[in-house]
Amino acid sequence: MIREMTIHDYEQMIPLWNQIEGLALSDADSKSNIETYLNRNPGLSYVYEVEGSIVGTILCGHDGRRGFIYHVAVNPQFRNQRIAQRMVDVCMSKLKEEGIDKCHIFVLDDNEGGNRFWTRTGWEKRSGFSVYSKDTIM
Repeated sequence: MIREMTIHDYEQMIPLWNQIEGLALSDADSKSNIETYLNRNPGLSYVYEVEGSIVGTILCGHDGRRGFIYHVAVNPQFRNQRIAQRMVDVCMSKLKEEGIDKCHIFVLDDNEGGNRFWTRTGWEKRSGFSVYSKDTIM
């Protein structure tokens, strides 16, 4: 069952995220940062539950112009049941309702499973630009 993510799901999400190959966690994934993200993007992030346990997650938000998806994760024991695709479809529908007509996801180059999933489900791999990052604390 898909339902809206709340900060109360955090304790179940972290162990799931830690077991997913190719999903990189950072300080941005602290409980307080995830809570801020959920508050800034209400109704856009979801979990998938089976018998009260979270087996899938998707973080989704937008900046008013473009949507962004992070941490699409499905417990390996529950893969090949279209759980990820169903969560993505819900997020894309919600983004469309908010007037967002394009969404991006960042996938690490060496995340073979993630790259296969996004390619197989019709997402276009972009090229011709680079992503640069810098911490705000110097």
